[in-house]
Amino acid sequence: MTRRALISGGAGFIGSHVAERFLEAGYTVDLLDNLSSGKRENVAAGATLHVLDITTPDAARLVREGKYDVICHLAAQIDVRRSVTDPAFDAAVNIGGSLNLLEAVRQSGHNTRFVFSSTGGAIYGDFVPIPSIEHMPKDPESPYGIAKLSVEYYMGYFARVHGLDTVALRYSNVYGPRQDPHGEAGVVAIFCKRIIKGESLNVFGDGLQTRDYVYAGDVARANFAAATVTLPKMAQLDVRAYNIGTTVETSVLDLARLLYEAAGKPANIGHSPARAGELARSSVAIDKAKRDLGWTPTMPLLDGLRATYEYFRGSTS
Repeated sequence: MTRRALISGGAGFIGSHVAERFLEAGYTVDLLDNLSSGKRENVAAGATLHVLDITTPDAARLVREGKYDVICHLAAQIDVRRSVTDPAFDAAVNIGGSLNLLEAVRQSGHNTRFVFSSTGGAIYGDFVPIPSIEHMPKDPESPYGIAKLSVEYYMGYFARVHGLDTVALRYSNVYGPRQDPHGEAGVVAIFCKRIIKGESLNVFGDGLQTRDYVYAGDVARANFAAATVTLPKMAQLDVRAYNIGTTVETSVLDLARLLYEAAGKPANIGHSPARAGELARSSVAIDKAKRDLGWTPTMPLLDGLRATYEYFRGSTS
C-alpha cells in the first residue's frame, strides 16, 4: 500500500523541496498551502494541492480524514519582523495553526508521525555556547521564536498525554532555489537578485555577524529521515528535537564574497549601520541528528550558493 504524506506549506520554498523528496520515495503527497507566500509554480509534479489555511476547520478535516503516515508541518508566519510588530497574528498562525493540526491528528486516531519545522537560531538566543546543542537553555528574543518553542512544548504534551508521534527539526539558516527574500536567511536570495541586477551588496555593521547556512535539499533529506527512521521514545522534550544545520559559521561579509565568487563577478560590497538587537553569532550542533536520524548535510556552501545563484539567474532571464 502506498504511503501518504501531507506537507503543510508545500508550495513554499522549503516545503516544495520536502514534497519532491517524498515523491521520489514513492509516497502519495498532498500539499496544504494558502498561497499567501507559497506559489503554484512551486507545486511538485505529482503532488495534490489543497488551498487551505492551517488555522481553519477545513484544514483540520483534511488531516482527520487523510490517513497520513506522515505530516511535515512547514506552513508558518515566517517574518520575524512582523512577529515583533504583530505578535498576536504570529501566535494565531504559528501556535494556533499548529494546534489545529495537532488536535486533528489526535482526533483522527491514525498512527501519523508529525514532523514540525522549528528554528535553531531564534530559539537559543545569544547567551549559549556556539554551536548550540539541543539541551541548552532556550532564550527566544522574538515572538516568532517564542511561538516555535511553544509549539515544541505543545508537541511534547500531545506525545506524552495522547501518544502522538512527534518530531521537531530546528533549522539553522536555510537557503537554496525558490527561496523568498524573507527573514535573516533570505539574505542569500536578496544578494543573488542584487548581483544579477548589477547592484552592490549591503552589509549591516562590520558584516562579521555569523550564521549557519544549510541547503534546502539537505533540509528535505532531514525531513524524510525524521519521518521514516525509528526514533527513541520521548522521555523529555529535547529527545525528539533535532538541530538541522552544518555547525559552520559564515559571516555575512564572507557570504557576500562567496556569492560574488559563485557568480564569477568582482565583489562590490557596501556597509550600513549595524541593526540593534541582531544576533552576533549563530550555529547549531548536529551530533544528535547524525546519531538518531542518520543525517548529515552534503552540500558544500560554495556549491549550494552557485546552484542558488544559477536558479535566480535562470528565473530572471
